[in-house]
Amino acid sequence: MLTTATLPAEAGAAGAAARMAARTAAVGDPVSPRLRIRGFARWVAEPAPAAVPLLRTRVRVALEGWPVSAGVADVLLLAVSELAGNVVQHAAAGGRMRVGLTFGGRRLRLEVVDQGVRPPRLPHPAEEVGPDAESGRGLLIVQLLVAEAGGQLSVVAGEFGTSVRVCLPTA
Repeated sequence: MLTTATLPAEAGAAGAAARMAARTAAVGDPVSPRLRIRGFARWVAEPAPAAVPLLRTRVRVALEGWPVSAGVADVLLLAVSELAGNVVQHAAAGGRMRVGLTFGGRRLRLEVVDQGVRPPRLPHPAEEVGPDAESGRGLLIVQLLVAEAGGQLSVVAGEFGTSVRVCLPTA
C-alpha cells in the first residue's frame, strides 16, 4: 500500500511559476520566480519490492512540476530507487517506509526513513568492494553522484528509525 500527500506551496508548481513570471514582468520584481516556488511531497509505503518503482514514479512526477535540471533529477531518481531498495532489503518486516521530497528555490531534499534500528554505514570512496560481490555498491554510487552534483548525503539515526537524506542544488 502506498499513500500519498502532496502539498505544493501554491496550487500547482508549474502554474505558480507562470503566475509568478507574469507578476514579475508586470511589476519588475528583481527576484527570480524560480526562487519563490516551494513544494513538498511525502509518501508512506510498506517496505516491499513493488513499492520501489511506484516511489520512483511518484518522485519523477513531482520533479516534473518543479524547475529542476535533468541531471539533478536523474541523480535524485537513482537515489530514491537505491535508498528505497535498501529499506526493502534491510529493514525489519512489518514496518513502514517514508519518502519525503522538499523543493525550496535552489535546493532539493530527498529523505527516506525506515523503522530500522541499525543505520546504514556510509561507504568510504577509497574502500574496495569485492569484484564478485553481488551488492554493496549502490550507496557508494549514490554518494559519489550526489557529491559530483554538488550535494550531500547524510544518515541520521534516531529513536524512531533511520533517515537517509540527499540534499542537492536544483541546477
